[in-house]
Amino acid sequence: MSTAAAHAVTRTEVTEDTILDVRSLKKYFAIRNAWGHRTGWLKALDDVSFTVHKGEILGIVGESGCGKSTLGKTLMGIHQPSAGEIIFEGNDVAGLSPDAARDLRRHLQYSYQDPGASLDPRWKIRRSLHEPLVIHSRIGFDEREQRVRDILRAVGLPEGHLDLYPHEISGGQQRRVGLARILTLQPSLVILDEPTSGLDVSVQATILNLFLDLQKQFNLTYLFISHDLSVVRMICDRIAVMYLGKVVEFGETETVFGHPRHPYTQSLLAAIPQIGGRRITDTFLLEGEPPNPGDLPSGCRFRTRCPVARPRCAETEPALRADWPNQEAACFFAE
Repeated sequence: MSTAAAHAVTRTEVTEDTILDVRSLKKYFAIRNAWGHRTGWLKALDDVSFTVHKGEILGIVGESGCGKSTLGKTLMGIHQPSAGEIIFEGNDVAGLSPDAARDLRRHLQYSYQDPGASLDPRWKIRRSLHEPLVIHSRIGFDEREQRVRDILRAVGLPEGHLDLYPHEISGGQQRRVGLARILTLQPSLVILDEPTSGLDVSVQATILNLFLDLQKQFNLTYLFISHDLSVVRMICDRIAVMYLGKVVEFGETETVFGHPRHPYTQSLLAAIPQIGGRRITDTFLLEGEPPNPGDLPSGCRFRTRCPVARPRCAETEPALRADWPNQEAACFFAE
């Protein structure tokens, strides 16, 4: 674990080592009918706030469609936020044009869920690794080539791979090339979107160890987006649990896994497959499908699937409560 695990701070507390400060971030997508008229809003992110500290790994977890990837892409500038602030290394990058934000976001990099999608199939690996340096720096070819070779060795690939095309290497090797491409720009924070999806278990372990080694070697901070709770528990210092665009629980990883407060978190943890031994929680399993994100229920948006929902849950949307050490939950009846 990084030194960030020692921090006893709340979800939004800003300290001297805060590298990313997200404040009331919203991302709404217009819902349109066949004639192009807007009929509503899909609230992919709805008032999301948290801080990330230098050297830590913050996990973002939840079901498919909860807003995890939208959060990463909005932080990166791939999606423009509808409202809110994104303070990265002291600069507000929310709402800036791509040109204006390019220099500010140079040290904030995004690792795509599909590593092959970020590599041009017509380019050899060498050209793909040179491209970020051509765009973002003025260093000459020889210096670029040396940096590319050094980074490729750092991610555990031989220099001979520079002359290969993406389709000539495996998925795990593509993941390493994607990381090398990011590291050439010497980032301080990397957003990892489902970084182990589609990989064999043995390859997953190798990639996770690589993440930890690179974190130490390059002084990296990670935002780790994943649906794999076992991986999240192993690698993350703190976690944010998302449901339909909202953070419903936040806290130190072992605290949340040991004592989940929100019914949704309890349901997720109860669904983790177990081979022998005891489940983290067997309170209840998650049932039913999430409601239509374009037509959210009143009050708590989890109440339609919640086994402990009461009339109050339909009347008011619960805010995150910091009633426990190093943990917050958005539930009126969390204990």
